Amino acid sequence: MKTWSTTPVPRLPIEQGGEAVRVHDTASGELRELTGREGTARLYVCGITPYDATHVGHAATYVTFDLLQRAWLDAGLAVEYVQNVTDVDEPLLERAERDGVAWQDLAQREIELFFTDMEALRVLAPDHYVGAVEGIPDDVQAVQRMLAAGLAYEVPVPEGQATVADARQVDVYLDLSTQPTFGTVSGWSREEMSAVFAERGGDPERAGKRDPLDPLLWRAGREGEPHWDGGTLGRGRPGWHIECSTIAQRHLGTPFDVQGGGTDLIFPHHEMSAVQATALSGEPFARAYVHQAMVGLDGEKMSKSKGNLVLVSQLRHAGVDPMAIRLVLLAQHYRTGWEWTDGLLREAQDRLDLWQRAADMAAHESVTELGESTVARMRACLADDLDSPGALAAVDTWATNVAAGEPASDLVARAVDTLLGVQL
Repeated sequence: MKTWSTTPVPRLPIEQGGEAVRVHDTASGELRELTGREGTARLYVCGITPYDATHVGHAATYVTFDLLQRAWLDAGLAVEYVQNVTDVDEPLLERAERDGVAWQDLAQREIELFFTDMEALRVLAPDHYVGAVEGIPDDVQAVQRMLAAGLAYEVPVPEGQATVADARQVDVYLDLSTQPTFGTVSGWSREEMSAVFAERGGDPERAGKRDPLDPLLWRAGREGEPHWDGGTLGRGRPGWHIECSTIAQRHLGTPFDVQGGGTDLIFPHHEMSAVQATALSGEPFARAYVHQAMVGLDGEKMSKSKGNLVLVSQLRHAGVDPMAIRLVLLAQHYRTGWEWTDGLLREAQDRLDLWQRAADMAAHESVTELGESTVARMRACLADDLDSPGALAAVDTWATNVAAGEPASDLVARAVDTLLGVQL
């Protein structure tokens, strides 16, 4: 699948590169230094289910991992970045039926809107943008292998659920009792897992499962639902988690450096994606699991299901500078939950105005001690668990000093572009 357009990241014209990046790994609970392998860092970030427009919670996630890429690039690493899009899933099918539109058309419309939002926010595009539908042949092979190895099992389709022609009358589940690594990504207790499994796409009450937490691998095709050729599995479609297991393995190999997404994906999605991939390869899925905290509005988590959304596209159409939106997101540390307010947007616009005035006053191509020290501080902050608020504070100090008349170069303005993705 094609991806959105991206803007090249300029190299900064000073010899010393950025520091090795350290991020908080959810699985270990510790900071982990990420230096890539053979000069390349590999990143997988879970993408959208395209049944509604991009809200600022989504944008926070993709800006965070954009920041990680920029820090890696500044440290001299190449980056290989993969993102999926879940272009067939229950929420998409339900929304399409509610609105009386074809699910394919709804998905394509929202994917295109997501692309325009990412371009406006200057988020670097992935090298591989892969739809769940594209990955179905790999999913089929993966499930067939797990069945053959005794790692998965079949459960009869419930009575009264009509299946399509050429579908087998069974769904396939992973047997978690065969997987000793289950639970190592989230670190959650069984009670914690059980408390959210149903509301996050699981089916703990399904009769015939060996364990209520066993994840669905292949769903036999039901009448009225999309379905594909599953070879020996019969016609049907894959479960949610297997798409990321197979897409990451095909395009990055395992273990890759970072699996990223929002904290709402820690369990079950990232837990299940990892355990399924390990079942297939015998290797760890990722070296680190990095998670963006939730963004709230009026005291609740911002989510499509609640409908309490601040949409990036609506802000843009209202005339808000996308760089101000990006600065709101960068002003919050990615591991700290926060709430969107109009006051934060006003502060971001004031910050952007200050930075732009300072950039206009800076001398072209010259280098000053103030500029070099500011860039060094920005790099140190980003290397330290993506401390974007600290990096912004360093630029604030620079801009204030320049506005007060201190001689300055345009080095910091270029670094703001390179490191923070903000165009002045």
